[in-house]
Order: sequence, then structure tokens, then C-alpha cells
Amino acid sequence: MIIQPRTRGFICLTAHPEGCAKNVTDQIAYVTSKENIDGPKKVLIIGASTGFGLASRITAAFGSQAATIGVFLEKPPKENRPASPGWYNSAAFETEANKQNLYAKSINGDAFSTEVKEETIQLIKEDLGTVDLVIYSLASPVRKDPESGIKYKSVLKPIGKKFENKTVDFHTGELSNVAIDPANQEDIDNTIKVMGGEDWTLWIKALLEAGVLAENCTTVAYSYIGPEVTQPVYREGTIGMAKNDLEQTAFTLTDQLKDIKGKAYVSVNKALVTQASSAIPVIPLYISLLYQVMKDKNIHEGCIEQIYRLFSERLFTEDTIPLDTEGRIRIDDWEMRKDVQEEIQKLWSSATSDNIADISDLEGYRKDFFNLFGFKVPGIDESKEVDEMLWITSIAQNA
Repeated sequence: MIIQPRTRGFICLTAHPEGCAKNVTDQIAYVTSKENIDGPKKVLIIGASTGFGLASRITAAFGSQAATIGVFLEKPPKENRPASPGWYNSAAFETEANKQNLYAKSINGDAFSTEVKEETIQLIKEDLGTVDLVIYSLASPVRKDPESGIKYKSVLKPIGKKFENKTVDFHTGELSNVAIDPANQEDIDNTIKVMGGEDWTLWIKALLEAGVLAENCTTVAYSYIGPEVTQPVYREGTIGMAKNDLEQTAFTLTDQLKDIKGKAYVSVNKALVTQASSAIPVIPLYISLLYQVMKDKNIHEGCIEQIYRLFSERLFTEDTIPLDTEGRIRIDDWEMRKDVQEEIQKLWSSATSDNIADISDLEGYRKDFFNLFGFKVPGIDESKEVDEMLWITSIAQNA
């Protein structure tokens, strides 16, 4: 079928298999152009199909020649209906890993569920024995509690008072004002339940009790802090409360892993275009300005550059891992540089619908957004028919 982008707001309803595959091979090419990492050899990535999770899987496999198991929840293809982009990403990853004789298997299911945890543990036992790195990179807005069966939904709201600021429609370039009413306690509790550290804890507990974590195993979850302009709606809002919970969980897990000399860390990563960030008011405008400033300074990074730097310069060196005063790894250090943030603040105050195209990298934002779904990828002709019925080799076709 001929597959072209169909969008609804900040969501793209289609995905291009060849474009997704090209994105994956480009990321692999970046990693293989760099020095090998003396890193993990058997890796579990929870949330492995897009963004930082996918970049982690690629970096582990092609930067450290690691065997990888990826867990995710993606939509497989049907006749004349494309799969979700994460499905095509994972299919491409396994194809390339198999070419290099790298072990790669995937589990498609609800990572919050007990069943998927048990299935993952069984696969580790059968094929790898243990894993020495566990990446936790889930970004779901909904979580079903595995014990009660209750579904919880996260919300993006400020706490205490209404948030008002400007944002941009990245499709049209029109700036407008946005107002978000404050959260109540139920909103806060639900968001922590979905995006906090509870599920990360359940994963590590299950893996530890099953005996599938290697001696000196490391586990890393991803977080974000962001600039002053987004603080009221992000870090000081409901999502920020969940991130605080996630970050505190690292200390608890390190204590639980002490018998195997394991460690848990949170890595604070850079703001990038993702399906999740595109849904957050203010963030598209901030990222468009951030991209312009960082590209001008030649310090811009995408997911793969961020994660390669995390692995090669933070996690897997002979030096002690540098942490901030809150015990976090900061790979957002270039984004949060004083000179970068000062320039963004100046641009933010002057941004209008008339000048946004000139003072920001809104076009780069749009490109990155469509790239998430395999569209507007250099070298891919979207007018040609492609086979939408691609399968992930390690997952049965009735998945």
C-alpha cells in the first residue's frame, strides 16, 4: 500500500515501515562509527521500541555487542493498515541485529502486567541466564494496576494555581495562549501511580527474586527536569511529582540490590521531540527554540547521541559515575548550560506567530515529529507502494 502521514493534532495515525527502518539503521550507523563501549553484555530494555528506549537498545547491541530483550506494547500490522512506528522500529532492529549475529528477542505486551514480567523472566532464564543491565523507559499515559485491576490515568496539570503561558501549533506555526487549571489530589496520586517508581520497583523485585539479575547489575530509569519556563506545568506539576517519586525509587532499589552489588540510577535526559512531549503545551515552543540555540552552538543531540554519551561517558567508564546533588546522572547538562538557557529566555519573550519561523527551529521540530513515524526521512519515497505486513522475527504472527 501507499502510506502517507495522517495527523490529528499531536498524533500521527500512520507509520512508514521503510522510513522507520532507515531511522534505525541511521542510529546504528552513528553508534558503529564511534568507539566500542566496554559495557553490558546482556540487557533488558523495558519500553524498547521508540525514543530513548530504542536508542538504549541500539547502543547496547551495536556499541557493546550486547544480547538484548526488548519489552514494549505496539500495534502489529493488518492488511492495508500499517503497524505502529515502534513495531516497525523493532522489526528493523531485530533484522539488523540478526545480520551481526547479535541475540535479539522481543515481547509485545503490557509491561505493567504480572504476565509480561513472568514471560520476560522465563525468556531470560531460557536464553541468557541473567542480565547485567535493565533499562526502564516506559512512557504510557495509562497503567492498569496488576493487583487491583484498576486503571489509572496520568494528567499534565500544575499544582496550586492555574498555569498560563504561550505555546505553538507546530503544524501551522501559530502562537497562542494556553491555560491549564490546577490538579486536585486525585490527579496527583493517579499520575504518580502511572509514571512514578512503583512499576520499576515491581520489575526489579520480580527479576531479583527470580535470580535473573547478574552480580553488579545496573538498572537505569529516565527522567526530565527542564527549564524555568516549563517548571509550573511540568517539574512542579503532577508529572514532576511522579518524576520525584521515580527518582527517589533509585535509592530504594540500590538498597534492595546490595546483596548482588547492584546499583539503580536515574538519568535526566535532554528535551527531545517525542509523541509524549508533543502533547505537552509549551514544550513544542521550548524545544523549537532549544534546537535553534543548540544547533547554533553545535551541541545539539538526538536520542542516539544522548544515550551513546550516557553509556560511554557516564555508565561504563573506569571513573566513578558523576551525580548531581540529588544523586542523578545529568545527561541534560548541555541543554541546561547557562548560556543556552539565557538565549532561550530572550527568544521566548520575543516570540510571535510572525517571527517564530525566523528565531526558532520549528522546521526541525516538524521534521523530527514526522520522523518518529517514518515520514519525511531522506531517501524514502512516500509515493511508492511498500509492504506494510512486516513482522518482528521473534514474535509470532498472531501476537
